[in-house]
Amino acid sequence: MTYRLALFDIAGTTVSDPGFVAQAFVGAMTAAGHPIDHEACRPLMGYPKPLAIARLLGDRASDAAVKAIHEDFVQRMLVCYREWPGIEPLPGAESIFALLRANGIKVALNTGFSRDIADAIIERLRWADRIDALIASDEVAQGRPAPDMAQALMQRFAIDDPAQLVKVGDTEVDIGEGRNARTGLVVSVTTGAFTRAELEPYRPDRIIDSLFELPALLGLADGARNAAA
Repeated sequence: MTYRLALFDIAGTTVSDPGFVAQAFVGAMTAAGHPIDHEACRPLMGYPKPLAIARLLGDRASDAAVKAIHEDFVQRMLVCYREWPGIEPLPGAESIFALLRANGIKVALNTGFSRDIADAIIERLRWADRIDALIASDEVAQGRPAPDMAQALMQRFAIDDPAQLVKVGDTEVDIGEGRNARTGLVVSVTTGAFTRAELEPYRPDRIIDSLFELPALLGLADGARNAAA
């Protein structure tokens, strides 16, 4: 298969997340009078954040409550990604981006974050020139696991065959997105929210422990060795 687009998740897949996302969820929920613990957030990683908040609230959810908590969450994440230490590319991310692009494969990022948070990450890491596209969950009708973001990128790059996409992420909703978009390859990484054992029941095509393993899956084995050097 000839791949034309690699679609990567951000936090936990290409960017380190030392628990900051869960911390922002816990802080925003607690400030609103709905205390939760960090473990409650983990199954919801990767989902559009308003949906995740609604699920955390359960029968206490209302449009107003979700909106207020999400606005607090966004502000906490903006401070985190703009100011806090520990925000850095995961090993292999930048070199793999370069390798894929050198071989004619577009590199795109997508996320369950809103666009303002995604932009803060790209600005912090100075990735604007390292990727070909960025799309966030609030820019489409439905976020992951719906295929809307992947399909929007296919349209942007005039890709008619979804089998020419590879989806890479660290959560079950990344897998769901890849399946729903009918991408040619769905790859899970163990660098983020879920362990290998937790990812296996969702049946991605491959599970890898490092982005350095990705090029070999795409037939770029020699480049993978160079990227890791």
